[in-house]
Amino acid sequence: MRAYCYRIVDGQAEAIDLDRAMAEHCQLVWVHLPQIDDETIAWLHDTARLDDYIVDALTATETRPRCEAIGHGAFLNLRGRSHDPLDSSDLLASVRIWAVKGRCYSVTRKPMIAVGVVKEEVAKGEIRDPGDLITAFAAAITNDLDPDVADLGDQLDDCEERLDPNRVFDLRRTVSKVRVAAITYRRFLSPQRAALEKLAALPGDWLGDDDRLHIAAAADRAARMAEELESIRERSALMHETLSDLRAEQIDSRSLVISIVAMVFLPLTFLTGLYGMNVEGLPFAKEPWAFDMVAGMCLAISVGVIGWFLRKHWFSG
Repeated sequence: MRAYCYRIVDGQAEAIDLDRAMAEHCQLVWVHLPQIDDETIAWLHDTARLDDYIVDALTATETRPRCEAIGHGAFLNLRGRSHDPLDSSDLLASVRIWAVKGRCYSVTRKPMIAVGVVKEEVAKGEIRDPGDLITAFAAAITNDLDPDVADLGDQLDDCEERLDPNRVFDLRRTVSKVRVAAITYRRFLSPQRAALEKLAALPGDWLGDDDRLHIAAAADRAARMAEELESIRERSALMHETLSDLRAEQIDSRSLVISIVAMVFLPLTFLTGLYGMNVEGLPFAKEPWAFDMVAGMCLAISVGVIGWFLRKHWFSG
C-alpha cells in the first residue's frame, strides 16, 4: 500500500514506514494515504484502529468541505486544485484529515497540489504539531486557489474588452467556461469557509492560538474568494445575455439583408418570367431592341427599389 509517513520532533522531520509510524509516539506522526482502495480501508480499520464513522468519512466517494469534532479529535474535509484533469462538474480534489493530539491521517483520491506544498514545509521544519499541519493545508489550498479565481475574473474582463458582434461565438464559449468554473468553485468554497471557521473555534489543546489565527485567516480568504466567485457568476450571466442580444441583432441584420435582396429580385423575377414564356402575343417580342428594353426596365426597377430602401434607412439596420 502506498503511503507517506513522517515523524516530527521539534520541527525535525524524518520519513518512516507505516509499521514504525503506528508505533511512534511524539509531537506529530503524519500518515498520508494518496489513494483509496480496499487495502487502504482495511488498514484504517485493522491497523490504525479508527472508528467506523471516521473511516467512512475518510474514504467516502462523494464529499463536501466540512469540519466535525469527534471525541478528542477533529475530522476535516477540504477541497483544492489537482494536477490531474478532473470532471468539469467537480474541478477540485478533496483531502480528508483526521487529527488528534500527536497524530494526523490524511487521505486523497486524486493527486492534490497542496499535499506537495505541505510536504515541502514538513521537510523545512515548519510543521511541529497537528495544528501546524492543518494550518499548512488550509493555507496551501487557499494560496493555490486565489490566483486561479483571480484569473477567472481576468478572463471575464478580457471578454468585456473584446465585446464585438463578430466574436460572439468565441466569447460565448469563454464566458460559459468561466461561469461553469465559478459555479463549481463557489459550491465548495462557501462550505469550506464555514468548515475552517468551525475548526478555528473547536476546543482542544492540540490547536494553538497561532494555529487558530492562521486558520481564521484562511477562512477569511475563502470567504473573499467565494464573494469574488459570486460576482464572476453574476457578471458571466450578464455577459451571456449581452452576447445573446448581439447575436440576435446580428441575425436580424442578416435577415433584413436577405429580405431586401429578395424584394429587389421579386419584380425582376416576375418580369423575366413573364417574357420568358414561350407564347404568342408578348409585346415587342419580334423587335430587335426588346432585350435592351427589358434589361433597362430591370435595371430601373432595381435602382428604384434600392433607392426606396436607402430613403427608409433600411440598410443601416
